[in-house]
Amino acid sequence: MNHEEKLEKRTIKDSVFTDLFSDKKYLLQLYRSLHPEDLEATEDDLTTITLKNVLTNQIYNDLGFAKGDRLIILLECQSKWTGNIILRILLYIAETYQRYFKERECDLYDTKRIPIPKPEFYMLYVGDRKDRSKHMRLSEEFFNGETASLEMTVNILYGENENDILGQYIAFTRIYAEQKRIYGPKDIRKAILETIRICKDRNLLVEYLKSKEKEVVSIMITLFDEEEIQRTFIARERREAADEERQNGIRSLITAYKKLNGTISDAIESVITDYQISEQEARTLVEKYW
Repeated sequence: MNHEEKLEKRTIKDSVFTDLFSDKKYLLQLYRSLHPEDLEATEDDLTTITLKNVLTNQIYNDLGFAKGDRLIILLECQSKWTGNIILRILLYIAETYQRYFKERECDLYDTKRIPIPKPEFYMLYVGDRKDRSKHMRLSEEFFNGETASLEMTVNILYGENENDILGQYIAFTRIYAEQKRIYGPKDIRKAILETIRICKDRNLLVEYLKSKEKEVVSIMITLFDEEEIQRTFIARERREAADEERQNGIRSLITAYKKLNGTISDAIESVITDYQISEQEARTLVEKYW
């Protein structure tokens, strides 16, 4: 394994979602759940399109594949609903078409029309459905429903049928979410193992989980650790931003007293009142910024 391959292995984190559907056997099941009318499709008809570092978060819950003249983009949205998923798909399809043209040496300035695969966009939503729609449109999410030159429609999949692969995957994610609540972050391995056990008992993704149990545990622990790191980083960034804002406010208050020929005592008293800090801390800050 060369340096680049080692680096990729360290920085790219597949989810169970992408690992599951990297297997053509399960990818075909997914395709048939989207197009049950196509009874003749085989594993050899499907071409996986892998885009790395396009959607920036380094945890890959995104899948692109082609079948004939269809180009299917499927994203997992975790459990939080967001219209920004459309923008992610927009970036994904733009990058996919760019590579498609480059690989075929297409001349976009030629007068001859270039054939391109027809795109289909899907979002797999693993949260509660509630009253959510079957579709999400760019114009409705970002342009208040007004007609725009650019339009995109994303089909929302809720996986409500546990007899197909998408329904089984969504059931898997919900079971895992429940086990995390039960065992908490301190025993995440137990939560993962219980998730796998329950899914096997309920006949969910059984073949996949039996054949790749160790890999699934490793993937889920890695992703949990990554999510914890991200949450810690975001929390620290917010604290630092709040501290900086607070310091700037105190500095401005002290500066204002100085410009208005106020006294140091008045400035100290004002800082204590406005920012609920001790007299010693307020005195130190006034002396610092006076």
